[in-house]
Amino acid sequence: MAMTETETASAVKQQRLLIPRLSLMMFMQFFIWGSWSVTLGLVMAQHNMSLLIGDAFSAGPIASILSPFVLGMLVDRFFPSQKVMAVMNLAGAVILWFVPAALIAENGALLIALLFGYTLCFMPTLALANNIAFHSLARSDKSFPVVRVFGTIGWIVAGVFIGFAGISASTSIFTVAAVCSVALAIYSLTLPHTPAPAKGLPVKVRDLFCADAFALLKIRHFFVFALCATLISIPLGTYYAYTVSWLADAGVTNVSTAMSFGQMSEILFMLVIPFLFRRLGVKYMLLVGMLAWFVRYALFAMGMGDEGRALIYLGILLHGVCYDFFFVVGFIYTDRIAGDKVKGQAQSMVVMFTYGIGMLLGSQISGALYNSLVAGQGTAENWATFWWIPAIAAAAIATLFLFSFKYRDEAV
Repeated sequence: MAMTETETASAVKQQRLLIPRLSLMMFMQFFIWGSWSVTLGLVMAQHNMSLLIGDAFSAGPIASILSPFVLGMLVDRFFPSQKVMAVMNLAGAVILWFVPAALIAENGALLIALLFGYTLCFMPTLALANNIAFHSLARSDKSFPVVRVFGTIGWIVAGVFIGFAGISASTSIFTVAAVCSVALAIYSLTLPHTPAPAKGLPVKVRDLFCADAFALLKIRHFFVFALCATLISIPLGTYYAYTVSWLADAGVTNVSTAMSFGQMSEILFMLVIPFLFRRLGVKYMLLVGMLAWFVRYALFAMGMGDEGRALIYLGILLHGVCYDFFFVVGFIYTDRIAGDKVKGQAQSMVVMFTYGIGMLLGSQISGALYNSLVAGQGTAENWATFWWIPAIAAAAIATLFLFSFKYRDEAV
């Protein structure tokens, strides 16, 4: 049945507003994440919990292992993605509200439990947001980077806001995140309808274990990508957990603003992804992203002292290449490889491998390195040793990827 003129005009208007609507979703989601996670280590140090920083940054990775797969199955088979996202953000807001009290009481066990409960709610929304965007966008390789860049802008605005508000080391960052989570929960209900693609099909035992998503690992190039994504996320865990503490020891005053420079570079590199896709292809964009991790950590290792301040900021500015060229391109690549019925599970699987297994190992390994090399000392030599370890690891992972990843873009 043909649409009326009014219906056609409405459809055109909705399509025109699609990218702005999805962009606002990304902005709000990453504003929430950036408002508390960037300076979490600093807040914990202010409340005598420095030795628990590694454990705190392990909460998110463990949640990424446990929850996204189940959520991926739910949105693939039972519930619309936007409604699940609303519920997750609302539940997360409730938990965030109680985090300041745990910090003030210096109750480490309660703090870790609350952070774990919150990240069980938040981490699945990374895959949910991707799923909503990929479902709605006709050409994801061109449009998704434009949408995703607003997540970066949200992270930047969060860092600058808490920096200039003077709450970088305050428990107020969690109150800000809680209020914004409620706002995103409400906004999620207005997002484009993203139905469960396999709704109504009988549920088998294999579905409970997400066997169809794991079956993608039989594809050699996807297996290599998943392996290297997991491994490269180990150094990523080091960056998220200890860069703030390192910058403070290096004499950088406004830490959250300094960290936001990395996200600012994301804007540029995110926007050039569609152009580079045609020239470099998936493999070499992913490879450049991994090599950037090596360069960044090498710069950090050489950057202690006033004479190395330029190296520090150059390393931070490389975040755009590190994150965009590997993780954003990786999500687009996964969307290409996954079948329509398991897209949600496939995106969740990438989250599990990266933000889950990889960052869990990264948080624990970096925590052990920090406690043995840096804690109580913080000298330039100790920090240099600390950063050279993930630098060498990133170089080795990039080499493995270069010689084992065989994928032709025109094949998909």
